[in-house]
Amino acid sequence: MLLVLTVLTLIPCLFLLTWYFFFTGGKSGGNKKNDGVKKRKSSSSVQLMESSESTNTTIEDEDTKVRKQEIIKVTEQLIEAISNGDFESYTKMCDPGMTAFEPEALGNLVEGLDFHRFYFENLWSRNSKPVHTTILNPHIHLMGDESACIAYIRITQYVDTNGIPRTAQSEETRIWHRRDGKWQIVHFHRSGAPSVLPH
Repeated sequence: MLLVLTVLTLIPCLFLLTWYFFFTGGKSGGNKKNDGVKKRKSSSSVQLMESSESTNTTIEDEDTKVRKQEIIKVTEQLIEAISNGDFESYTKMCDPGMTAFEPEALGNLVEGLDFHRFYFENLWSRNSKPVHTTILNPHIHLMGDESACIAYIRITQYVDTNGIPRTAQSEETRIWHRRDGKWQIVHFHRSGAPSVLPH
């Protein structure tokens, strides 16, 4: 009787082991975590850095990976337009009815681009000092084929009016919607202290 129970217990285990080796080739690595941060992609003013701990350990198909990279790319382009004080490029990447919660709005929900235009015209377009932005640990949620959400930590390095290097941090979530093949921001939320630099 004991032998029968032992065999009945081992059969499901053998099945799972066979399934595991068949589908993974015996490789485990999905649970490996490093404490370091690895450089992933960079451009002239926006850099992407991702902790290996934030790496999605589920199996994603190639299409999903490509779509997530596309969201990271348009987010980098948006931040570059902000850093360069380029309101024209910024407006092309934002829905005219975009909504936002941000420190400069003092807890109020702002709608449209006029609130942001003020900062572009009076502060960011006049900034001639270098600005470097790093996107840390981006997490992307695809919501169908036409919508996506990205959440990340944004580190901005700049030189203040006294020539002193400074660093600012904000936590950001941006909602993208694709219309006519073009991604646009429809909402964002930024936390952190009000900045003298781009949002």
